[in-house]
Amino acid sequence: MIKVIPIYIAAGINGFESPAAEYLQLSLSLDELLVEHPSATFLGFAKGDSMQGLGIFDNDILIVDRHVNVSQNDVIVANLNGEFVCKQLDMHRRLLLSSHCEYQAVSVNDYDQFSIEGVVTRSIRCHRPSSALACSAGR
Repeated sequence: MIKVIPIYIAAGINGFESPAAEYLQLSLSLDELLVEHPSATFLGFAKGDSMQGLGIFDNDILIVDRHVNVSQNDVIVANLNGEFVCKQLDMHRRLLLSSHCEYQAVSVNDYDQFSIEGVVTRSIRCHRPSSALACSAGR
């Protein structure tokens, strides 16, 4: 069980009462909080800086749900010609979009091998290295 201590931080910190003054105890695990469809969800690691404009940074953990219906402008994980990519999907123009100005949109053509592996529903940034994740993330 996780105890959530609400601490609201403004741009200028003028002090705040003890975080232990009030807390809310949740009967949820992080799995229950972050994963809606456990049997259809996998985790991956973001690589590179092409999605920074949407808040996804190198080595962030991506929670990818295969059960969710894909919508216009969703961030997805896809297999494009044998390579896994994380991009924003423009369904109308059949484009995979980066959110960094140095990367151009990629057209998905009829001759491409393309499959959507799932929708990125959450991303997690680790602010401290984790020995449990070090091998998986290639750190």
